[in-house]
Amino acid sequence: MAEGSRAYAGAVASVPEHLEHLRIEQVVAGGDGLARDPSGRVVFVPGVLPGERVDVRFVSAKRDFARGEIVRVVEPSPDRVAAPCDARARGCGGCDWQHVAPASQLALKADVVREALRRTARLPEAQVDTGGSVSSWGYRTSMRVAVDRHGAVALRRPRTNEPVALEHCLVAHPALDELVHSARFVGADEVSLRVSATTGERSAWWTRAHPGDEVMVSGLPDDVATGSDAVVHERVAGRELRVSGESFFQSGLEAAELLVRTVADVAGAALIGAAEVVDAYGGVGLFSTTLVPDTAHVTLVEGSAAACDDARHNLRAARSRHEVVRSSVERWRPDRADLVIADPSRQGLGPEAARALAATEAPVLVLVGCDPVAYARDAGLLAACGYRLVHSVAIDLFPQSHHVEVVGRFERDG
Repeated sequence: MAEGSRAYAGAVASVPEHLEHLRIEQVVAGGDGLARDPSGRVVFVPGVLPGERVDVRFVSAKRDFARGEIVRVVEPSPDRVAAPCDARARGCGGCDWQHVAPASQLALKADVVREALRRTARLPEAQVDTGGSVSSWGYRTSMRVAVDRHGAVALRRPRTNEPVALEHCLVAHPALDELVHSARFVGADEVSLRVSATTGERSAWWTRAHPGDEVMVSGLPDDVATGSDAVVHERVAGRELRVSGESFFQSGLEAAELLVRTVADVAGAALIGAAEVVDAYGGVGLFSTTLVPDTAHVTLVEGSAAACDDARHNLRAARSRHEVVRSSVERWRPDRADLVIADPSRQGLGPEAARALAATEAPVLVLVGCDPVAYARDAGLLAACGYRLVHSVAIDLFPQSHHVEVVGRFERDG
């Protein structure tokens, strides 16, 4: 069989009688390809690349759009590669872009951001630069995972809650992959596994599937800290950070350092000259400890109690002038600031948080987004509050997946 006609690795077992032959126009937010059937209806297809011609079987159809799955790649993109992961072949949804050549992933992700800004924020001329990327494999020092019925570490099948057990994970740091392979958490719902690339410390923290039930843990090496002791220390841009198991941290040390550098570049002179800085959704204090000049006063706003505890510890060691406020950004009462850095969750800011940040009247606001559509929606909300998007930088903190991080500079009109 010719290379371009070989069956797709994730295809259905038997080829249905009727297939739709489609050309993929582009990749959109969420990672799927967009095509159109003969009637012009939009069809979303996972596992494809722009320009490819594929045979597709519809799995759902509505009047305005349909979803399909590949049966055969007829004309593959030059950027297509064979996915190397066994778990991916078994349906794991953790790394849904393993079919994309690593060198091509960031540019494709930047195109997705541009399309989201064009369609959602109505900014067709928005400037989106490509920044850096972390290593293609072995980069994750932190993973939040599910478990299967045997307690094995798992990730979920796309668009379902069904766990797919992992023997190994190719994007995990070797010291983290050992835990993926050996650990069992019977009775747990989700587990956070973490390793420090700086110290080698490892931790495991979990939530129960049913309140009150005991979680039976086995296969954890003796050095892995658990429960209230599930703490590691990482050194980012010369600053030591304490990270508890319940607190959020970036996917790895490389990701944290790349994000810090990008935020610093985007903030530019506004960071150097700031006297009052707001670090919204500040987590354990990544930006407050590594970026903000020691002469400035920082207000870190964070809703997680565990992250606030970590932030207080980290900021006490890093700077003298700071305040950690445990609050949602929506309920926080802002004061005037010279610079705002905001790194919300995947859902983005939303209207109330956008208004709260705008109430600081900061001349410059740096927004970190981890979902292109939410980021574009927030760009529109900030525009309504008087903040103009100047430019954005797309960086790749999650190679092999469709996820993209965006750092944007917004300037206050007038």
